[in-house]
Amino acid sequence: MERYEINKYLTGFKEKLLSIKESINLEEKNNKIALLSEKTNAEGFWDDAKESKKTFDELNSLKESVKTYNDLSSRLEDILVLDELAQADEELNKELEDTIINFNDDLCEYEISVLLNDEYDDSNCFLELHPGAGGTESMDWAEMLYRMYLRFAQRMNFKVEVIDYQAGDEAGIKSITLLIKGKNAYGYLKSERGVHRLVRISPFDSNKRRHTSFCSCDVTPEINENNKIDINLDDVKIDVYHSSGAGGQSVNTTDSAVRLTHKPTGIVVTCQNERSQLKNKEVAFNILRSKLLQLKIKEQEEELAKLKGEHMNIDFGSQIRSYVFHPYSLVKDHRTNYEVGNTTQVMDGNIKPFIDEYLKYSKKMS
Repeated sequence: MERYEINKYLTGFKEKLLSIKESINLEEKNNKIALLSEKTNAEGFWDDAKESKKTFDELNSLKESVKTYNDLSSRLEDILVLDELAQADEELNKELEDTIINFNDDLCEYEISVLLNDEYDDSNCFLELHPGAGGTESMDWAEMLYRMYLRFAQRMNFKVEVIDYQAGDEAGIKSITLLIKGKNAYGYLKSERGVHRLVRISPFDSNKRRHTSFCSCDVTPEINENNKIDINLDDVKIDVYHSSGAGGQSVNTTDSAVRLTHKPTGIVVTCQNERSQLKNKEVAFNILRSKLLQLKIKEQEEELAKLKGEHMNIDFGSQIRSYVFHPYSLVKDHRTNYEVGNTTQVMDGNIKPFIDEYLKYSKKMS
């Protein structure tokens, strides 16, 4: 690594840490940590287990953020000292280069985590896939995306539960709903909301023609507090039916699957993962609350855009990314223009670079 490259890195580190310090409002965070710590020692704090857990989670999150920032600041000071020593002793150059590269990775990761500061970013999320027109070809594309998100979840140490699964007639899936659990699951995956486009030589076309397929992805935060969204039961049509399955002993012979239709909005939610109708109904209402919350957030964003006089693309159904397998290999995000030539790597779940770029982009647009 040349001297000018080292200087460029070190200058960038200083500027980035300063920018992060301003964005996270370090002093305010430390003050809030002191207040919450005092609250945990107050008499009667443990009387409400749910509220005390919420306070502890917030306190630990604040402490972790501040500690990470302080650790990175301390590491940068060490790097600056090592840089001075390396200028006098060339044998230390390799150690300096390795230290800079590792620090850059950790700083970039922290920078992204700082962007996840919206109200529901730290929540679990529901992710739904619905293939577009195109029959088996689009259903197969939906299954490919399902696999991609499973691989991404594994990379992020997220847990995945299949809430509803509708298999395709010949191949692929008609629709699927997943509950993805993990720290900042919604914060990361909200960037995937929209239409995903595939261009490839179809394996289902005997003439080996090129096909374009579409699949919509919807992502909503899991809402645990029922009072966040009130649902009038008179506004909900509830249907029960036999859940589908692999057959044989797996077939559920009772009407355990549940479909909810929210009449005012037309939102339809299904759940057949649990063998109990009561449990399926509970999960379905949880998903419905999440969808109604997302609708509320969208309306707020639209109103804010009008007040600002901005023409912001906040249509959840808009095409966000193209995956081209033929005549060349390319995955491109149409919002950020970030692109990758290795389609195999992307389909194996390496989508975090796209997510990171979107988080930076959306923060600039806000």
